[in-house]
Amino acid sequence: MKMLMLINCLVIAGFYAGFGTGQPLVPALIIMGDSVVDTGNNNRRTTLVKANFPPYGRDFFAHNATGRFSNGKLAIDFTAEYLGFTSYPVPYLSQQANGTHLLTGANFASAASGFDDATALLYNAITLNQQLKNYKEYQSKVTNMVGRDRANEIFAGAIHLLSTGSSDFLQSYYINPILNRIVTPDRYSDRLMNIYSKFIQNLYGLGARKIGVTTLPPLGCLPAAITMFTEAGNNTCVERLNRDAVSFNTKLNNTSIYLTNKLPGLKLVVFDIYTPLLNMVMNPVENGFFEARRACCGTGTMETSFLCNARSVGTCSNATNYVFWDGFHPSEAANRVLARNLLVQGIPLIS
Repeated sequence: MKMLMLINCLVIAGFYAGFGTGQPLVPALIIMGDSVVDTGNNNRRTTLVKANFPPYGRDFFAHNATGRFSNGKLAIDFTAEYLGFTSYPVPYLSQQANGTHLLTGANFASAASGFDDATALLYNAITLNQQLKNYKEYQSKVTNMVGRDRANEIFAGAIHLLSTGSSDFLQSYYINPILNRIVTPDRYSDRLMNIYSKFIQNLYGLGARKIGVTTLPPLGCLPAAITMFTEAGNNTCVERLNRDAVSFNTKLNNTSIYLTNKLPGLKLVVFDIYTPLLNMVMNPVENGFFEARRACCGTGTMETSFLCNARSVGTCSNATNYVFWDGFHPSEAANRVLARNLLVQGIPLIS
């Protein structure tokens, strides 16, 4: 609770009072990754992994299901607000992704995408490589609007946030009996690290200088993971999955340090979402929650995407009491807590 109070003070005193200039703290916000940050790109895809129907978005503006995998705002929505933006980065595949809307950033994320393009292809999501190609196209559009010099300033000053990896493990590696039999979690993490390293270097080559990447969450504590990988009736976190996440996160930190030392002028911050989310799961009442094992939607054990729908039996009436909205994704209330943690950790990207 003391940490939350400190974060609140920093948010209010430091960012709103101290830097209250009426302008965002950075020129643009660029988002890439998976369902944790997808705000509607999958709406335009032929895929089962969508969230553009009730009860998704029931606590969002006008109770609108935008494609966000939450009952309301995502952590990146709160982040955009904390940074001083008056609107959220538009989904790049949406009709709003044109003209001056693009000058303050865009969202390229796609639910079920991963570091490994093979993960996205399983679900017809937008691969990370394609997200990077879409970003190049975006850069051309911005350059045509404001000129090369101003565009380069925007790209260099923008925060580029990457949040992915969970789908690689939960929706690919762990459920593929051939893959997880011949490849250990450690070796699989190494494969993903190679992809991550190349991605950051490619993004750097396109002019990005402020990049944030999120760690894996405590995979074994997600309600769907508990359902899939434990015996019936067991509602405790799956420790082997959490160990794999911790190992991956250690490699992510080490690789990021290497990249920072290798690439001049790069600010690369690893955002720890594992610790704050695990804290909410293990100490829900202390963090203002009532339920941390079951999700709000449906039975709270597995439902996500099309399984979490308006006819799902058992959906809770007040999601603010729940850490998780569906089987894989945090509630808006939990996203708010995560965003406050991200803000404090991300100070180097805006200083």
